[in-house]
Amino acid sequence: MTEQTNDQLAQEIRDLAAKAALASARMGELSTERKNAWLARTAERLEAARDRIMEANAKDIAEAADKGVPETMRNRLGISDGKWADMLRGLHDVIALPDPVGRISNHSVRPNGLRVGQMAIPLGVIAMIYEARPNVTVDAAALCLKAGNAVILRGGSEAFHSNQALGEELRAAARDTGIPEDAITLLPTTDRAAIDVMLKLNDSIDLVIPRGGAGLIRKVMADSTIPVIAHDAGVCHIFLDESADVDMAVSIVHESKMRQMPVCNGLETLLCHAGAAETVLPAVLKDLHEAGVEIRGCVRTVEVFGDAVAAAEADWSEEFLAPILAVKVVENMDGAIDHIRNYGSDHTEIIITGSYPNSQEWLRRVNSSTVGVNCSTGFSDGFQLGLGAEIGISTSKLHAYGPMGLEGLTTRKFVLMGEGQLRG
Repeated sequence: MTEQTNDQLAQEIRDLAAKAALASARMGELSTERKNAWLARTAERLEAARDRIMEANAKDIAEAADKGVPETMRNRLGISDGKWADMLRGLHDVIALPDPVGRISNHSVRPNGLRVGQMAIPLGVIAMIYEARPNVTVDAAALCLKAGNAVILRGGSEAFHSNQALGEELRAAARDTGIPEDAITLLPTTDRAAIDVMLKLNDSIDLVIPRGGAGLIRKVMADSTIPVIAHDAGVCHIFLDESADVDMAVSIVHESKMRQMPVCNGLETLLCHAGAAETVLPAVLKDLHEAGVEIRGCVRTVEVFGDAVAAAEADWSEEFLAPILAVKVVENMDGAIDHIRNYGSDHTEIIITGSYPNSQEWLRRVNSSTVGVNCSTGFSDGFQLGLGAEIGISTSKLHAYGPMGLEGLTTRKFVLMGEGQLRG
């Protein structure tokens, strides 16, 4: 690529971001009815264009296979019938969600009679950088626009054809319903230099959300001059307390690991209280091993479960996204919490316990974005938590933490209502 071509690319990205900024000002003023009309029209257009979109997706999958892309990534790339149905249902779910824009909260009246509140407003222009999963293109656009924002979407190169086909329908639906077309922008290139340019456009872009592997997250965090909310890896843990019920432990651990492996809320490390190592752990590991899961354990784990293999140090911080589970026996809850603090990713941590005091101690002391008692890690999901939909699961503690829905895509301004008050 020549220097002139680099300059042209940079200018094209700057122009797209500037148009998105202009569109975001209009988006913040649109009625809920207009935004919902766009969502409904998008669902109609996607269904009508299904064959063309599936052809584009098949092309992406074939090219990924030719390039030797791992099967776990190719599985995330496909738009199966189930994923397609979920994507369309998600649009209607977002229609049903209350519009947060304009909502006033935290009302108070000052001693001088001045009324004070905080009004939810859009963030502005959100740049979303993500890998695989073409359905994220539709989900992210739906949530960002319902919250009054404009969105710039940069999916992975492996899903380029799918994302462009989806983006054409998103923008066409905007034209059909009077929504600013530039409120939905898909970067028209797979050149990674486009990301480098975009990450410096703090005059046009208000927030960057990277969603993908550790390499992508590190790059964006290091290079961006724009605020970043990271949706990082999910090194999720379950802790088997000494008082854990065996049957409950077997079922929760099984679903947390087996329900859907290539997802960020899947179980990757199982921690076990030393007092449960012989009473609870063997049944849990036998169930997983019979289901085809490789057990990589500490010395104590290998002692109590002969089919386990020795874990390496790197396994404790690994997001496997595969039928592999790291297992460690710890002395007590302190040991479990120390392990999570050392190796976790601030995603999801569950305790299985029959002790109410222990459950409350766990909830108080573990500060990952989702912390639970006696339930599957799979509940760390915006839909499951009542958000209707999510743009991802934030592992950044500032602004939004955990599953990030419509509320997380807004900020708040102070509003003052007076009757002639002077500060004096």
